[in-house]
Amino acid sequence: MISTGKKENRMNKQERAVERIKQMEEILDEATVLLDELDEKLSEYERLLPRIKKLEEYYTGKLWKDDLALDEAGKLPKDLKRGVLSQDGIYNMLEKSRDVNRHVTF
Repeated sequence: MISTGKKENRMNKQERAVERIKQMEEILDEATVLLDELDEKLSEYERLLPRIKKLEEYYTGKLWKDDLALDEAGKLPKDLKRGVLSQDGIYNMLEKSRDVNRHVTF
């Protein structure tokens, strides 16, 4: 049986449509999952904002300087986690937070 050009063209058109639909479905599925996860994370971040503000107030206030001085004088327990006394740690987190805030409105 000899196929006609129209039938082949129709099949190619259908095959291209199937492939295109599969690709678009993949994008839709991936974007839906990512956006759901992002929405959940943004909600968590929004709930954390008051605590981040509290950390910023600590970092820019006298208490942080007092705590740093105690640490530098060796008056804090050796096994105390003290990442908050690292200027870079808090500063970098606050900058990331500001960057997120520039891109997102709550």
